[in-house]
Amino acid sequence: MSTAAIQERLRNIRLVAFDVDGVLTDGRFYLSSDGIESKAFCTQDGYGIRQLLAGGIEVAVVSGRRSGAVEQRMAELGVTHVILACSDKVSAFDDLITGLRIRESECAYVGDDIPDLDILQKVGYSIAVANAVGAVRAACDYTTSASGGNGAVREVCELVLNARRGDPS
Repeated sequence: MSTAAIQERLRNIRLVAFDVDGVLTDGRFYLSSDGIESKAFCTQDGYGIRQLLAGGIEVAVVSGRRSGAVEQRMAELGVTHVILACSDKVSAFDDLITGLRIRESECAYVGDDIPDLDILQKVGYSIAVANAVGAVRAACDYTTSASGGNGAVREVCELVLNARRGDPS
């Protein structure tokens, strides 16, 4: 696909959705003996998400796990489309885009593992983080140079925003 065609697909993105573990985080979580979970998030990724929102692009997270840390971080960033403890990511994603009146072709999704493949195969622009499993990287339109939890989300945000501005870098 030509650079111009890729830029056109990115320019039309109205929603960027992210998996959580391995994308917004490095895939690790800490669990205390009291059952309290914590995660580490990259502040630069957070800034990128805020820039997407400020640019009028919807942002969502879709995760199979429930996490108070994710709920809190997304609330801090102003992300209102937070789908957690989701056993059927595709159905939840379909419900989200139907409610937002956004077509699949106007969506980008960022994933790292096999449970993300079904969504990645239906969106307008599919993105794997650098630390994604091989099957995910092979199925995606783009693979970030940064790994999940270490700037991959910021890279995606800049990719979409630069396309909107007509800047191919």
